[in-house]
Amino acid sequence: MSPRIVLLGPPGAGKSSIAKALARKLLSTSIDTDSLVEQNAGKKISEIFIEDGEPHFRNLEVAAVLAACASDADVVALGGGAILREESVAAISAIPNRIFLDVSISNAAPRIGFNKDRPLLLANPRQQWQKLMSDRRPIYQSLATLEVDTDNKKPDEVAAQILEKIGLQ
Repeated sequence: MSPRIVLLGPPGAGKSSIAKALARKLLSTSIDTDSLVEQNAGKKISEIFIEDGEPHFRNLEVAAVLAACASDADVVALGGGAILREESVAAISAIPNRIFLDVSISNAAPRIGFNKDRPLLLANPRQQWQKLMSDRRPIYQSLATLEVDTDNKKPDEVAAQILEKIGLQ
C-alpha cells in the first residue's frame, strides 16, 4: 500500500506540521522527506548543501521521495524542491491526493525565519523565496489535485479542511 496523501509546496507552507496533523486525524503515520534525507545522510540539509553541494542533495532527495512514496505511511510531506526531478514527479503523480499547500510570503517568513537551515534562502531570503515560488508555483499547481491556502491557519485546521475536501472526514 502506498500513501494516500502527499503534501507539496514552498518552504513555510506548513507541510511537516500539517502532515503530522493529518496522520493524527487518520490514526496513521506520516513521512517527511527532508527528515528522511537528514537521517540517511547523518547530517542536516544545510550541511549537505555546504559540504556536498545541491546536486548531491537532490540525489538524496529523489531517493527519499521514492522511498516515501512507496511506503505504507498514509501521509508524505515533501521538501519544497522535491518536484524538480522527473523521477520524483513520477512517484508523486502516483499518489491519489496531491495537495499543494499555498502560502504568502508574509505567512511563510515567520514560520521559517529565513534562517541558515534553509540553504536556498541564505542570500536576500525574501527575494529568493519569491523567485523560488514564481519558478515552482506552476509545477506545484500542475501536480496538485487540490490546492489549500495555509495563511493564518493552524495545522489542525488545514488538516481538517483537506480531509473534508478529499472525503476522508
